[in-house]
Amino acid sequence: MATPFDEPSTLPYALPPFDDVRLEHFRPAFDAGIAEQRAEVDAIATDPQAPTFENTLVALERSGQLLARVGHVFWTLTGADSTPELRDLEAELSPVLAAHRDAITLDARLYARVAAVRDDLARADLSAEDRRLVERVHTEMTLAGAGLDAAGKERLTAINQELSTLSATFERNLLDETNDLAVHVTDEAELDGLDDGARSAAAGAAADRGLDGWLVTLPLYTGHPWLGSLTHRGLRERIMRASLSRGRRGNDHDNRDVLLRIVRLRAERAELLGYPDHASVVTADETARTPRAVDGLLSSLVPAAAANAEDERAVRSRAVGFEVEAWDWAYATEVLRGEQFAADSSALRPYFEADRVLRDGVFHAAGELYGLRFTERPDLHGYNDEVRVFEVRSEDDEPVGLYLLDLYTRDGKRGGAWMHPVVEQSHLLGTLPVVVNNLNVAKPAAGSPTLLVQDEVETLFHEFGHALHGLIARTTYPRFSGTNVERDFVEFPSQVNEMWVTWPSVLANYAKHHETGEPLPPELVLGLSDSAGFNEGFSTTEYLAAALLDQAWHRLSAAEAAAVTDVEDFERRALADAGVDVRAVPPRYSSTYFAHTFSGGYDAGYYGYIWSEVLDADAVEWFREHGGLSREAGRRFATTVLGVGGAQDPLEAYRAFRGRDAEVGPLLRRRGLE
Repeated sequence: MATPFDEPSTLPYALPPFDDVRLEHFRPAFDAGIAEQRAEVDAIATDPQAPTFENTLVALERSGQLLARVGHVFWTLTGADSTPELRDLEAELSPVLAAHRDAITLDARLYARVAAVRDDLARADLSAEDRRLVERVHTEMTLAGAGLDAAGKERLTAINQELSTLSATFERNLLDETNDLAVHVTDEAELDGLDDGARSAAAGAAADRGLDGWLVTLPLYTGHPWLGSLTHRGLRERIMRASLSRGRRGNDHDNRDVLLRIVRLRAERAELLGYPDHASVVTADETARTPRAVDGLLSSLVPAAAANAEDERAVRSRAVGFEVEAWDWAYATEVLRGEQFAADSSALRPYFEADRVLRDGVFHAAGELYGLRFTERPDLHGYNDEVRVFEVRSEDDEPVGLYLLDLYTRDGKRGGAWMHPVVEQSHLLGTLPVVVNNLNVAKPAAGSPTLLVQDEVETLFHEFGHALHGLIARTTYPRFSGTNVERDFVEFPSQVNEMWVTWPSVLANYAKHHETGEPLPPELVLGLSDSAGFNEGFSTTEYLAAALLDQAWHRLSAAEAAAVTDVEDFERRALADAGVDVRAVPPRYSSTYFAHTFSGGYDAGYYGYIWSEVLDADAVEWFREHGGLSREAGRRFATTVLGVGGAQDPLEAYRAFRGRDAEVGPLLRRRGLE
């Protein structure tokens, strides 16, 4: 069957022709792409010429272009615009694709050629990026098991195929469970505290499912952006309990057995590769290098964070006049914020209209820093009518790439927020980047404005930081494009981009009342700046609880993993042992809906957010010392960090930017942990 993936797209920037893509195109395109790359790799592995950088590493980078075209579109849709049929196909394809990856990474002939090129590096006349390509491919193949014997490779392949299926099952269960647990409200009195925009979104969500009243859909994380506004304690509790129960109700979407099997297989695979546990395998290829280094950072933050959270709970309980539970925390925090800073969410939200935040905030900051210009292209179509497409050009009017924004939640979209490459930039392949940002903002009824809460504004800036990494990087090889960096470094640029949320000139440019156009009042501006560090005990503790839970699952040996049979009991003990079992502060993600670690590629790596934040906090101080929002500062960050993608060791890139290694002091000050 001919498919839209057979040849490169002729649309601007090779944007996939989404309008032409049908479900029936995927399987034949995947089959053809797999066959094509297998033939390409076989030709490399059997080349009678001696191994060279060009005939081995460069040839490998050129391989698999058809597979990449169909894969980028498929994973874009399964994450953001899925259907039951797509999810069935994902389950069917996952083990096939895992086997294909293993056929390449475990190919002894290919591994021998890569090793031969690596052994000759001292005499080779190669660029720094070329040398890094050799080292990275060799390291990745080694950690993938290329050095195992035939029996080991056979078992490893079986494990990888089963894990790919289990990860897809975990994500599918979570999506179905999250949709099923949306909280139906029939008494409008329970919505007291929500503004018209939020009520409109809830009414629209109910109508979409043929329900009367209102529907509160759940985000990926434990809490909910509306918990800070709802005055009805009973509804707050219903929302929190629904969120916490995901994946552990004993129904068809229960994830407990799935995650236990994932943990056991990862532990077995680690021992097969010669490591004591899965976390050791993961960190060996990250900037942390060892689980001990991760422990050193996380454990150093726990005592102060937990103590701060306990103090914050007591203060919040006094503020609202009752003992604060998990479902009360956000509400009590907003009461306290209003008392101390006059900057509660309900007062701020009318000034955070989504399109203004995007154009006059996010795009404005990128223009001031990097000289980027964004023009909406209604003639270009995304994969859903809600996707907006923007052309990005430089200040010299040179083409940079395309930026797609998919803002709203829907039943076919997984929870959370993320950046995803649709086309990866590569000088070798002659491609410019096409990237998409996905959020899960509740969509208001037609004609009503989309008003964001502060957390959603910060999320948009954060995810756009990932998009900038993808748009600005200019690397030769697709392996290094954009965010293809070590996982515990990938959050650094996105976290830096959050600083512009409250930067005075940026805030003044976008924070205007959606009806009157009046700027954010001085007392609210002051409240935003004065509240920096506010609620950090809670924020740090809920994050650390999730990061340490991720580590606990992945520090188990194969024998220890086999002995765990009760997910809830293991989770309770792990949090208590780590010192983060703070009342009313559940982990940001609990095990059965922890998509980052069981289906999202952050397994044993969720620590990377705060690992990267050490760099982020230190970099923010540099920006403040060097003019902040200026082209000179932006040019330096783009040249030394964003522009190199994964083509340079991340910590070397940071030293080139900062002039030294990062210091942890700025992070401790930011989070009130000194």
